Amino acid sequence: MMIRDAMAEDATEMSVLLRELTAARKRTSPDTEAHVLSYYINDPVRIICSVAEHEDVILGFQSLRMATSGNQWGVEPGWGIVGTHIRPSAARRGAGRALFDVTKKAARDAGLIHIDAAIAATNPEGLGYYEAMGFKTYRKPEGLICKRFDV
Repeated sequence: MMIRDAMAEDATEMSVLLRELTAARKRTSPDTEAHVLSYYINDPVRIICSVAEHEDVILGFQSLRMATSGNQWGVEPGWGIVGTHIRPSAARRGAGRALFDVTKKAARDAGLIHIDAAIAATNPEGLGYYEAMGFKTYRKPEGLICKRFDV
């Protein structure tokens, strides 16, 4: 498995991956190619967006963005906001851990102190993943469990 920066050429496959998560009822947010480009790859507050790839197939991707004032997640400005998306067929193969190793380094390099992850309360796999990475629950807005990682 190789971890590398996400590129515009990856948007189609990343969108397909998100649609697989939507079909598996593990995602309710937009999953279009345009969303991937604007929210992950070309995001103006992007710190990093990496893909985990094996034999030219994207197994998953993880983004880290800077929380700005008034962000939709209610995250403290200056924190990082992480999003992790692993193809259902690639679950439990180490892609999430490998992606987070790269994300942690980027967070340190960016001078972040905390990273927020907002996980649907109905997503036990996502909650377990973030717990395994060292995130701890710090708030519970309706329908979500927000976990914080101390960089």
